[in-house]
Amino acid sequence: MDEGTHRLTSARLAGEDVDALQALLETVPDYAERITGYPPGAADGLSTLTIVPPDFDPEGKLGLGLWDGGTLVAFADLLLGYPQAEVGYVGLLVVHGARQHQGLGRALHQEVVREASRAGLERLRLGIVATNAEVAEPFWTALGYRATGEVKPYRYDKLTSTVALWERTLT
Repeated sequence: MDEGTHRLTSARLAGEDVDALQALLETVPDYAERITGYPPGAADGLSTLTIVPPDFDPEGKLGLGLWDGGTLVAFADLLLGYPQAEVGYVGLLVVHGARQHQGLGRALHQEVVREASRAGLERLRLGIVATNAEVAEPFWTALGYRATGEVKPYRYDKLTSTVALWERTLT
């Protein structure tokens, strides 16, 4: 994968990449504050790589990274077969704060689509927290996602909001 003058590579992240993911998350403190009410925490990289929903097999969780040399410049979290067998759930797609608006999110999303298609999934699903909607909705709309009409309560400590579910097909 080549983006302009940068040589980008994509790879699945593993435990040894937790520091790189933590550094990436710390470049976008405004994102963390919009969805949690707090700046990034010291263990956010580890929890992002490891936390799964109740009753979900951790083997179905993929952490996909986009690297520029030794720097992680984008990350996506994908749950294969969640919440139904034919669905992939994008839990997070984040781009390095200094590298936004360069097509990196779109490039990493193409990797997400490839992985989901390889797994035989029919569609991708994600949730947009209302406190992040102004930033997130234009990006996801441009990638073909549409709101399903499902809205659920969202709470993170003192932050109370809603989350709207969005989907797109893979065909």
